[in-house]
Amino acid sequence: MNNQVKKYNNFISQIIDEDFMENKNLSFYTRFPPEPNGYLHIGHAKSICLNFELANLYKGKCNLRFDDTNPIKENIKYINAIQYDINWLGYKWHNHVYYSSQYFPVLYKYAKELIKKGLAYVDELTKEQIREYRGTLNTPGKNSPYRNRTIQENLELFQQMKNGNFSEGKACLRAKINMRSSFIIMRDPVLYRIIFSEHHQTKKKWCIYPMYDFAHCLSDSIEGITHSLCTLEFQDNKCLYNWILQNTNVTHFPKQYEFSRLNLEFSVLSKRKIKTLIDKNIIKGWNDPRISTLSGLRRKGYTPYSIKKFCEKIGVTKQNTLIEFSMLEHCIRKELNKTAIRTMAVLDPIKIFLYNLDEKHEEKFIVPNHPNNPELGSHEILFTNVIYIERTDFKEKYDNKYKRLKIGEEIRLRYAYIIKAEKIEKDEYDNIINIICYCNMQTLGKKPKNKKNPSVIHWISIKNAFPAEFRLYNQLFNIKNPEQEKNFLSYINPNSLIIKKGFIEKIIWKQIQEEMNINNKKIFFQFERIGYFSLDYIDSKKDQLVFNRTVNLRDSWACKK
Repeated sequence: MNNQVKKYNNFISQIIDEDFMENKNLSFYTRFPPEPNGYLHIGHAKSICLNFELANLYKGKCNLRFDDTNPIKENIKYINAIQYDINWLGYKWHNHVYYSSQYFPVLYKYAKELIKKGLAYVDELTKEQIREYRGTLNTPGKNSPYRNRTIQENLELFQQMKNGNFSEGKACLRAKINMRSSFIIMRDPVLYRIIFSEHHQTKKKWCIYPMYDFAHCLSDSIEGITHSLCTLEFQDNKCLYNWILQNTNVTHFPKQYEFSRLNLEFSVLSKRKIKTLIDKNIIKGWNDPRISTLSGLRRKGYTPYSIKKFCEKIGVTKQNTLIEFSMLEHCIRKELNKTAIRTMAVLDPIKIFLYNLDEKHEEKFIVPNHPNNPELGSHEILFTNVIYIERTDFKEKYDNKYKRLKIGEEIRLRYAYIIKAEKIEKDEYDNIINIICYCNMQTLGKKPKNKKNPSVIHWISIKNAFPAEFRLYNQLFNIKNPEQEKNFLSYINPNSLIIKKGFIEKIIWKQIQEEMNINNKKIFFQFERIGYFSLDYIDSKKDQLVFNRTVNLRDSWACKK
């Protein structure tokens, strides 16, 4: 066991190792317990990897349990999306999917047990009054006027709550702990509230629902969880977690351990804030590639391996830190550098006319799909007298530092010849529509005599061009830590999405389309000199392909390191 733990070295695995030393018959049992009120994000991926990897290392089990205690915010579509994301990451949960709602009858009995012990009471203060009575960090709370009801009164009132005799907000069940506690969460927390909404699992069977803190610890106990792992934001909740278990007739006591949550630069990971972005039409949904949900990252072109590698790199600690977004980009870039097919694309095209070539001139060149991986094969490109290049690869006004195409200067076309720009043609609005060039037909695969090798640019023949839309995604926010800002919407980057209309190679698309039909897998591209891209399967059509930029070519994180 000890040798296995060292492969996943962090303070939690060290604690578990000590637990096994104390009890050699211990069976490791953990869980991933999301609330089904939104899609999973990269922060959840950290927790998923931790729980499932530890279960694998210790030959234990990991449950997927939905802590579904609030039917107002929950939806079956979130449940389906969460299961899909976990499977996509490559993890399998133990047995079937669990729900806190399946324990509602048992939780109700535990609530009644607390009432019978004089440790819970039905309160009729409003939400605002409960908040006011609770006090602050500097001032103690004060007792509710309903706190001293008899056990019998509370049992009868709780039954009336269950029967639907109270309207929403008119009554709740609170634990009777200590209104002067230094932990605000221990100042008579609410255990049950009334909600007249249909539940996705229990339908209309219940109109009272346990609070998350009450259901969570008891669900852990019912399932036999040995190690309940959560983020530091729940550290104070641990007092209530243990209090509930100690004061109910449970037979199993899980241990709770906290680790730092993931904070990622230029990102908001709060589901509430992400929903605000969606509601205000700033992003197009939970799978928008500009946000760090797993579905958004997947659509952008991130792979399960890159996300798990990122989670491995950031590690598991008790120190809250802001992780560089460039580290996440480094992980996917490093993977795609080995696996992405190299091809040429022109995102902002400008036309080149090679006047010394006949309009019927056609040459075919075989080029590798990857310079260092012959197993990825090769493809054919077409060379003709009219081609497209990037508009940024030509400069009309002379600049001695500019190393690409300009009037009177030479440039090499990738895999092809050296050309020289001689003049330009413009439209009535003074826009360049054509660059007239001479093609040196003696330079295929050869260095020019008595000259330095010119710079290289990419291109596509007009006869080999297939139309495509390119979506260039940048950071959604202009500041590193928008999560901390109350007015986070003020820092939206207006250039978070730039759309270009251009061309890809027609021939390579046909070849890759065949491979996709056979292998049914997502194929990634490095558009030479531009970046790594993947096909957007949602918005692409047969006659209009859409490519999302996964990451650019420059690895700023690796450069820093």
